[in-house]
Amino acid sequence: MTINPILKIIRAKKLGVLIRDARVSSGKSPEDCAQSMGLSADELKAMEFGDRPATLPELEILAYYLEVPLDHFWGNELIKTDDRTVSFDSAEIKQIRQNAIGGLIRKARIEAVLSVEELADTAGIPSPSLAAYEQGEIPMPLPELEILAMVLNNSLADFEDQANPVGSWFVEQRNMREFLVLPGELQEFIGKPVNRPYLELAIKLSELKVERLRALAEGLLEITF
Repeated sequence: MTINPILKIIRAKKLGVLIRDARVSSGKSPEDCAQSMGLSADELKAMEFGDRPATLPELEILAYYLEVPLDHFWGNELIKTDDRTVSFDSAEIKQIRQNAIGGLIRKARIEAVLSVEELADTAGIPSPSLAAYEQGEIPMPLPELEILAMVLNNSLADFEDQANPVGSWFVEQRNMREFLVLPGELQEFIGKPVNRPYLELAIKLSELKVERLRALAEGLLEITF
């Protein structure tokens, strides 16, 4: 069967669109991308217009440089706009976070059975300032938050954002870093969709109490023997 040459032209054009989309989404200039691929800017431009099809090694280098999945170039979808580029009210988010941090400080102080005055005295912070921090009325300088966290036996991570766009991005990046430090065989196991039921089972088992786990283990032994 003879392949219609038009299909190759269409594929080159489509690939060019995906290459340009990946570059623009990453905020990289044509010159920077071309240099990373060992090409001239004109060659990359021709590639993006579909006039000069890319090679697999070139795509691999580009994907690595732009930090996008290689299979982006096999698909039909453009890269979604990163949440960090979506406009949001930074003043509103800061106030929300200010209130949340203040509430966490107050909760930790109450659990430690300390008055505002006692905690303020130990941390070397004026009582009125601490009271205002707890109510979210004024922003808390990081050095003072670090001191309060230490006095209250908390980690600074306990006060980090987990929900807003910025916090969600931090959580995502942390999860990715933790995944990357896993042994290669574990990464490969987790990455296979067929293994998902085993991962879900592991999550459920981790939530069981020790007594229940022991009973399950004993039951398995009885079945085995």
